[in-house]
Amino acid sequence: MSDDQYTRQREQMVREQLERRGISDPKVLSAFRSVKRHRFVPESSREYAYSDRPLPIGHDQTISQPYIVAFMTEILDPEATDKVLEVGTGSGYQAAIMGELCREIYSIEIIEDLGQSARERLSELGYDNVHVKIGDGYEGWEEHAPYDAIIVTCSPKKVPQPLKEQLAEGGCMIIPIGRTYAQELVRLRKKNGELVKESVLPVRFVPMVDDEGKPY
Repeated sequence: MSDDQYTRQREQMVREQLERRGISDPKVLSAFRSVKRHRFVPESSREYAYSDRPLPIGHDQTISQPYIVAFMTEILDPEATDKVLEVGTGSGYQAAIMGELCREIYSIEIIEDLGQSARERLSELGYDNVHVKIGDGYEGWEEHAPYDAIIVTCSPKKVPQPLKEQLAEGGCMIIPIGRTYAQELVRLRKKNGELVKESVLPVRFVPMVDDEGKPY
């Protein structure tokens, strides 16, 4: 498929999957028009790259459907000057979207093959402000804390304490919480050192796991 065809598919995705379903932030919509989603899925799935569904990326992981990525990005409401922590790099697509919007992105992936592939892909595509680390996302990335925003794309049963501590005062965290494949997406804002929780919508994400593959 040619670049022009992918560009048309990307524009159709933005119009039909995002704008029609209420995504309205011009900065977010612009990021989705810019990021080449087909570069973040296996070649065997590229014909479906802009379809309204998650796709497998190997290791029992998925790239989320475009709407969910856009929804989480919009409710996080990132600023251009923000330093952001992402837990669960996966293919690197969400990190690329955030890289279009924010100053610095620090992303953690526990599966080495996925993390290395995402790092190489993001570098090839010119996202010099996105930094990928292979490690346990439950622990966050303390070296670069505090973060203005934290976005978590895998689900623990409760909010990890290190992530609470690494969120800056006034910062926002988006995270799915709950049991395997049946969770609640919540938004947390830190005010006077405490997290104020707001439930957003039911979601289905892969579980957050430790080095041995055990769910947190």
